[in-house]
Amino acid sequence: MKSKFWAALAVCFFASATAGQLFAEEAAVAAAPAQAPQPNQFNSGDIAWMLTSSALVLMMTAPGLALFYGGLVRKKNILGVMMQCITLMGVMSVIWALYGYSLCFGDSVGGMGLIGDFKYAFLNGVSPYWDGQQSIHPALNASIPRSVHMIFQMMFFIITPALICGAFAERMKFSSMLLFSVLWGTFVYCPVAHWVWSDNGWCSEFNPKAVYKAYDFAGGTVVHITSGISALVCALLLGKRLGYGQEPMPPHNLTYTYIGATMLWFGWFGFNGGSAGAADLRAANAFVTTHMAAAAGTIAWAFLEWVVRGKPSILGACSGAVAGLVCVTPASGSATPMSGIILGLCAGAVCFYACTTIKNKFGYDDSLDAFGVHGVGGTLGALLTGVFATRAVIPAVPGVVTEPCGLLEGNANQVVAQAVGAGAAMLLAIVGTVIILKIVDAVLGLRVNQAGELQGLDINQHGEEGYIFY
Repeated sequence: MKSKFWAALAVCFFASATAGQLFAEEAAVAAAPAQAPQPNQFNSGDIAWMLTSSALVLMMTAPGLALFYGGLVRKKNILGVMMQCITLMGVMSVIWALYGYSLCFGDSVGGMGLIGDFKYAFLNGVSPYWDGQQSIHPALNASIPRSVHMIFQMMFFIITPALICGAFAERMKFSSMLLFSVLWGTFVYCPVAHWVWSDNGWCSEFNPKAVYKAYDFAGGTVVHITSGISALVCALLLGKRLGYGQEPMPPHNLTYTYIGATMLWFGWFGFNGGSAGAADLRAANAFVTTHMAAAAGTIAWAFLEWVVRGKPSILGACSGAVAGLVCVTPASGSATPMSGIILGLCAGAVCFYACTTIKNKFGYDDSLDAFGVHGVGGTLGALLTGVFATRAVIPAVPGVVTEPCGLLEGNANQVVAQAVGAGAAMLLAIVGTVIILKIVDAVLGLRVNQAGELQGLDINQHGEEGYIFY
């Protein structure tokens, strides 16, 4: 079975690498001679902020998410969670360099705005220097080299499949997780990122020809909706953990979860603030709005626990903070800080309901509430972005962009555009995840056997123990 996994993974790498190299070579031949570097077009402050933001987002995967998720599982599975996070940091980085960045931000194949070509495969044309011709997003301050944009976006490609791991924690094979993540990143994440964030994506706010221009400043649709909906599909298709609903499965170390949650909060300033692409006023607004939403989410979830259960918990406060951060992510570049408070309050309340009442009613085993927080919170945020987007944050451009932004300014069409973008991402996430899981199951099998699950993934999959007592 292990040989099948490595063979399948090798085929994925070889096929993508070969195709990418062919397209890259063709593009290189057709390209005009490169101009000499023009350092005067750089802004050192923007570059410094974007590099810092990249590091902050990477920190969100490990140690942030690793500790947040690691504390929530049983102690026999903590190393399994951490191994998933750090391995995805490695594997997804290489995939991104080989072809992922190009599929997201290359020229649209056929001009349809569905997927990028192999223009930047093997980082072809992604140099540390500005070429004097290509901008990243005309609507943003394009004062950073493409290499900086590439490394910043890489961090999103890393953390998104890591979020899905929360749904099948404690029961999926490590080899299956790796193959699933590679295929999912290629066939689900990359198309959606191209739709929303590339200059010629079919629902991108940067595409002047787009009929539906969905605002997704930092990944509400691209990151949280795709991962959250895919997480629910994984939880349903893999089935429940052994003993789920019949025996207690409390978090083994909420201290880790608290540390991880606060590191996620800290790293989210790079996640959202860095999505401005520059150290400018929009980045400053995103930074402040992000913090206010997280604060409000913390209050809402903890308060509801206090009312419903009689006691507020540290797990509830941490979950509320993350829910607020998820919800504000698509809106952080178009809504004000006061709107961020409303977004956070809504997220704390709605995600609390999703992770308790809805989850208990339907009985699915979303182990670490990846769907309840990211799927539900991301969808809520995407829709509310269409309500709270304002020209006070995104100034009008005389003669180019003059219409109001969101529903509160009289533009109901923006809510429709947000719903269309979110709905399309959900559809691809559902269909793509089902197909990918079926393929992985046929090649490797999805779950560890019963004995391995009872033993714990730390020993069964990695031959190690997180805690050794003498």
